[in-house]
Amino acid sequence: MALKRFRAVIHGRVQGVGFRFFTQREARRLNVKGFSKNLPDGTVEVVGEAEPKQAEEFVSLLYRGPLSSDVEKVDLVWEKPKKDFSFFSIR
Repeated sequence: MALKRFRAVIHGRVQGVGFRFFTQREARRLNVKGFSKNLPDGTVEVVGEAEPKQAEEFVSLLYRGPLSSDVEKVDLVWEKPKKDFSFFSIR
């Protein structure tokens, strides 16, 4: 089956609240490969690839985040898969 790739930038109270660890845990559960990283402007960037159902479920979780976060907005772009990840990492 074809993979789906996404790039998301999450805005709100998302740094210093375990957001990247939340993404890593959920990525492992859903077999999403990619990364999450803090950006200098206070947002978190998440890039990943997975089977379509898992990718869509994972992306839906980005709008919620962990309980300690407050997600205000998610900028989401679906991209052409590159198959360049072998696991999910925190950068």
